[in-house]
Amino acid sequence: MGITLRKLSVFAKVAETGQVTKAGEVLYMSQPAVSMALAELEASAGGPLFLRQGRRLLLNDRGRLLLEPAQEILRNVANFENLLEESDREPRGLLRIGASTTIGNYLLPSLIADFSELYPSAKASLQVGNTQQIEHALEQGTIDLGLIEGPSHAALLTTMPWQDDELVVIAGNRHPMSKEKSVSADMLANAAWIMREPGSGTREVFEAALSGRVHSIHISLELGHTEAIKKAVEAGLGISCLSRLAVQRELENGWLVEIKTSLNLKRSLTILLRNVTCRTRLLQSFLDMLQIDEGRKSAK
Repeated sequence: MGITLRKLSVFAKVAETGQVTKAGEVLYMSQPAVSMALAELEASAGGPLFLRQGRRLLLNDRGRLLLEPAQEILRNVANFENLLEESDREPRGLLRIGASTTIGNYLLPSLIADFSELYPSAKASLQVGNTQQIEHALEQGTIDLGLIEGPSHAALLTTMPWQDDELVVIAGNRHPMSKEKSVSADMLANAAWIMREPGSGTREVFEAALSGRVHSIHISLELGHTEAIKKAVEAGLGISCLSRLAVQRELENGWLVEIKTSLNLKRSLTILLRNVTCRTRLLQSFLDMLQIDEGRKSAK
């Protein structure tokens, strides 16, 4: 039996979902069809690719060895299909975007909606993670471009400046610091902080701003989601440092209070791309849209 894209798709989706039934639902295939395709691929591989534990299927050593090449083939085929679908008049296909938390939650949804409205034949998916996760996804080819907060440490990726942002130190409106006109380095060092996890661009920029001014801070809680941090700060569990984009609504309503410091909390939002000589019309059209959006903001 020959190797087909259908069999590779089944293999990759079963590995992802751990179940034949769920893989079939995603691929719009019946359970017997998925089982048959998987069985034929295992026959070609010379043995099972999964360990069967109850209703779950877990990759064995042979399956783990073959999964990454299979995914690479499927990604290349998807990219090739995007190129075939492109028109001289408008971009077509699926653009896979990755963004760190602030950008993904507060900036990109409206831009993606505008992009889809402008180009009806184009679609976009959005993966949200911290900066390190987005860099890794772009290096692995699971996304087509990334947008991150702060600097990139991935040497093999191309960076493009996008727009400026600013972090603010925040407290709940009943926190003692909320009454202070300005706070000292000692007050920052002694406060209870609620922070993003290591690998977050927001946390990296904040720690860089502290360097040389505050020896260390007391982190009482680490949370991986901006909304959770805002709620914890609002409840009085501590103070934090987040993008102004993320807390503007809460500041305007008085639920959170900005604490004035002498820290330099300005940062740049960055576009990440793989080092390729040719960009698809789909990718270039979205990049053009990002630059137009920033141009409009700069003109205000």
